[in-house]
Amino acid sequence: MMKTLLKGAAAIALATGLAASPQARADDIRIAVVVHGQANDAFWSTVKNGVIMAGQDQKVQVDYRAPETFDMVKMAQLIDAAVNQHPAGLVVSVPDASALGPSIKKAIAAGVPVITMNSGSDVSKSLGALLHVGQDEEVAGRIAGEKLKSLGGKDAICVNHEVGNVSLDLRCKGFAEGFGGTVKVVPTGNDPAEIKAKTKAALSSDTSIDTIMALGAALGGEATLAALKETGKVGKIRLASFDLSPNFLKAVAAGEAEFAIDQQQFLQGYLPVVFLALNARYGLVPGGNVPSGPNLVTKDTAAKVIELAAKNIR
Repeated sequence: MMKTLLKGAAAIALATGLAASPQARADDIRIAVVVHGQANDAFWSTVKNGVIMAGQDQKVQVDYRAPETFDMVKMAQLIDAAVNQHPAGLVVSVPDASALGPSIKKAIAAGVPVITMNSGSDVSKSLGALLHVGQDEEVAGRIAGEKLKSLGGKDAICVNHEVGNVSLDLRCKGFAEGFGGTVKVVPTGNDPAEIKAKTKAALSSDTSIDTIMALGAALGGEATLAALKETGKVGKIRLASFDLSPNFLKAVAAGEAEFAIDQQQFLQGYLPVVFLALNARYGLVPGGNVPSGPNLVTKDTAAKVIELAAKNIR
């Protein structure tokens, strides 16, 4: 898949009419990456791994930055600081367009090409970005809802560990649309202990719940699974999660969870850096967005993915 994408990028010469600048022809091309992911979320370790590997493969400098918590004010400041250093390109996630939009537009006005990734597919074009690399979160949620409905689910909770992140809100929205039954959102923080406690509380207060949709495997997925184990409801309540982690994949392989949704976040880190490096050197850029997911990892395929997830590639 990656080879095909890169060949496609090379075939679309000067797709935006951008000419390579003197800086772009130099050997010290630098790409700035600013994301909203928090340090305790293993998902973003895989994104960062993709960023670093792309920098090595393309022989460009990469500067990866993220706020310590889900803080849009701090993230906007990080974007502004990155742009002040005049990078050859900027990769940015957009969980809140109203908070980050001004800084992103300021970067583009300063002549810095921008590619959005992970979150922001719905606003990327309007902000002026070249393209977006990621998955449509609402569509992914709808697919997950339809699958769990087909398994017999009628009463569900959607556990949101990062309230205020538009992408996670869209996951729950799409899930509710696809599921069709009763869906309640359970808001939590990103502390696994809090996620587990609030999930147990939700199950205790409503015994009709037969389905749980978690929004991140390493945090929500593993914590909700722990809640099911402690309440003796593994196998009695259907569980699925967005994203991958080795432990959650083991649960899928063991039949303790139904599936995980793989958005291939390694590609979300890797491809934008490659595209911006090609753009800086040759004025090349793909002609449209690149969907990195969704893909459902089920019991039949989970075992093959576990090892790569442990290496922060899947």
